[in-house]
Amino acid sequence: MDVQSQDVGPPSPASSAAGPVVDVEQAEAALVEHYPRLVRLAYLVLPSGRGRSRRVLTAHALVQRALPRGRAPAPSIPAQQAGRDGGPGYALIRLQVLRTALRRGAGLPPPLPQVWGLKLFPRSGGADELALDQRLSALSGPARAAHALRGLERLPDGDVREVLRAAGVADVDAALEEADRIPDPYRLLGSPEFDPCVLQVRPTDLLRRRRRLKAALVAGAALAVCGTLLGLPGDGWGPDGAAAPPYARNPAAQAALDPGKLTRVSPTAWRTSARTDFSVWPARGDRTGDRALLRRALAVWARPGKDVQVSATPGTPSGGPAGPPRLLYAGTVDTARVVVLYDGLRVARYAEPKDGTRGAALDLARVDGAGRAGAGAVVLSRADGNVRYLTAPWVRGAGERDLRRPGSAARGLALTGGVTPPLAGPAGRPGPCASWNVLELTDGTGTRLVTDLGELVPAHLTAGRPGRTHEVSGAGALRTWAPYACSLGAMRSAGVRSVNAWAFAGQPLPGGSGEAAWVCTRAETWRGGGSRVLAQFHTPGGRFGVVAAKAEDVPACGEREPRVLAGVLWKSGTGDWYLLAAGSRDTASIRATGGVEGSARGHLLALRAEAGARADLEAGLEDGRSIGGLR
Repeated sequence: MDVQSQDVGPPSPASSAAGPVVDVEQAEAALVEHYPRLVRLAYLVLPSGRGRSRRVLTAHALVQRALPRGRAPAPSIPAQQAGRDGGPGYALIRLQVLRTALRRGAGLPPPLPQVWGLKLFPRSGGADELALDQRLSALSGPARAAHALRGLERLPDGDVREVLRAAGVADVDAALEEADRIPDPYRLLGSPEFDPCVLQVRPTDLLRRRRRLKAALVAGAALAVCGTLLGLPGDGWGPDGAAAPPYARNPAAQAALDPGKLTRVSPTAWRTSARTDFSVWPARGDRTGDRALLRRALAVWARPGKDVQVSATPGTPSGGPAGPPRLLYAGTVDTARVVVLYDGLRVARYAEPKDGTRGAALDLARVDGAGRAGAGAVVLSRADGNVRYLTAPWVRGAGERDLRRPGSAARGLALTGGVTPPLAGPAGRPGPCASWNVLELTDGTGTRLVTDLGELVPAHLTAGRPGRTHEVSGAGALRTWAPYACSLGAMRSAGVRSVNAWAFAGQPLPGGSGEAAWVCTRAETWRGGGSRVLAQFHTPGGRFGVVAAKAEDVPACGEREPRVLAGVLWKSGTGDWYLLAAGSRDTASIRATGGVEGSARGHLLALRAEAGARADLEAGLEDGRSIGGLR
């Protein structure tokens, strides 16, 4: 194990400042007012290899599609970056135009707009404009964007850097250096050569057009015949919303997509069932009878279209259900219509805007083997940093608790049809981690805590020695977790099923500075692999524990191997450095080699060291085996 100096301090999650929120009407006004300038900017950034006519139409398409669907935050850039006479709305539209223009540089042009039978291209400039266009075509897309922002938008290099970073350019410095190769004055960017709003018109190839028209008529007739056959009675159930076109039709696939075949259980089935998991959840919500909504949810699960945002926890299959799934929930939650389904292996959540706008979201989470603790709640929605949960039918009460404050009581939450009110999420806030909110669930067997780690199913929190863990409900377990709550942020989006905190050692500090605590936190996943282990060190009076060592996919600190060894370099109040190490209680001796040499009997080690020293740790166990330090 390499032991390195650690500073005690809170984890600082990255934060990103956001500018003012722009309404869609404000963005539309900016787009209309500055349309010629935005199209000219897109035209300059797009590559010239696709031909001037296609480049003109692509530039217009990118600007027309830059309008957001609703309220959106403007880029957090200085006000003058919005252009000479623009505002936050213009800054938002311009950034979207740049993003799509850079992305379209290597992709296919948009299908619309199209002008049949005509070629459109800007008026030709002089020799200087032609030479500039040739030089621009030799640059990369980010370099062309940098040159256009400098000349057309008149932005200084510092502002150009921020706009390019916001547009997704990975190497901004390289783009600026490449743009420096063009010595031409920026006045040429305003010439008619680069104005895609003042165009000349010419006909396309007339003979080729005649041949294509004949071929299109034949293809249209064939398509009409096929459409008539597919539309005969007995086929299909109506519109599938945001789903992609069907690619297979067989009895099993058809049954899985039929809302009339969804499995529903009795509201009291869980009371007499041998199993207490998602299979005995009743169907809840105010839209359980909305067949059109259920049809769209099933179709999108099987065939998510291009307008669907799909997420799945690691190790979760993303295909549709093999047969009719169980309906757990269908209802309106905040600004969305939500459907939650379960197929025996996964929980799926489908959400679509209730105002009828396009787009949908599909989230999948693996939950095989879930018991009462793992099937206690699912996330219904996240909005503005808040989370709503749907709780299991056996949950009698719910509360919100700050894991960082073990002495504070939980705040009770009223359940409406099993749904909690919105409670503040535990992660993603700017600044130091001052709190970590968790959901407290109470049923007939006791009280347990679960925490949102950014996925569909919250993770179950426990405490104690592996193999003999218990719920985090008593004062001792809450105190154990308090200094290490914020370290849960390192386990987000990993498919975590449960996280256990084990206080495996207490160590007197040299110089009579009190006793430090050693705690091992282990996150188990639904898929089995990918477990994460953190050995943390907490000094008296410190607000947070410090991660001394971490590992992934190791048995240490788990039920299979309930042993752990870790070390840290610690600086005393007098300025002296020490190597401190601790092992679990069945450790007979610890030895350090490398930058620090020494050994001690028992499960604790304290040696004088130099700042920055590195050491390897090895422990002998009481049963004669040896283990290495956690890495």
